[in-house]
Amino acid sequence: MASPMKLAHVVLWTRQVPRLRDWYLNVLQARVVHENPAAAFLTYDDEHHRIAVTDPDGAAKLAAEHAGGSEGLVGGGTEAVELPVDLASLPLHGLAHIAFAYGSLQDLLENYERLKEEGIRPTATINHGTTTSMYYADPDGNQIELQVDNFGTVQEGVEFMESDSFAKNPVGVPYDPDDLLARLRGGESAVDLTAPTW
Repeated sequence: MASPMKLAHVVLWTRQVPRLRDWYLNVLQARVVHENPAAAFLTYDDEHHRIAVTDPDGAAKLAAEHAGGSEGLVGGGTEAVELPVDLASLPLHGLAHIAFAYGSLQDLLENYERLKEEGIRPTATINHGTTTSMYYADPDGNQIELQVDNFGTVQEGVEFMESDSFAKNPVGVPYDPDDLLARLRGGESAVDLTAPTW
């Protein structure tokens, strides 16, 4: 039995495609690979698209026109899904966040600096042990995580997650990104600045 080889892309429903398109273009330094009245498909690497923002009504119209219908593409498909009467009364559920990884601490922090100058600030900054992360809310309130891995290999990250240190603190510790950037520019190593200290 085969497992997927990668997570290919994420599609977000929105009623404000242009606004979300522009936000993700800016935050991820992405480019548009296709756009139509219902959707924008964006990439920032070698994948044909990594994120798409789509209006559900426009997508349903396009699906009806080109595929004969939108069942299974827009909404839950043909199987009725019973939902609780009052979703608002439930605890948080559904998608928590989407994470995007950077190649270096410098890249992550310089992107933070660029976004800060444009008035886009993180809602939280946490060293999770395995990653040094920044959380942002897009214009629809979806949360994204911008991160850099703190270990040189996946195996080292797994070993940390299986350690007593991670068991004692699986959340991590907050950090000041301005301080971290100043220390990095002052000559401290990224390895020392991101190493879990608990």
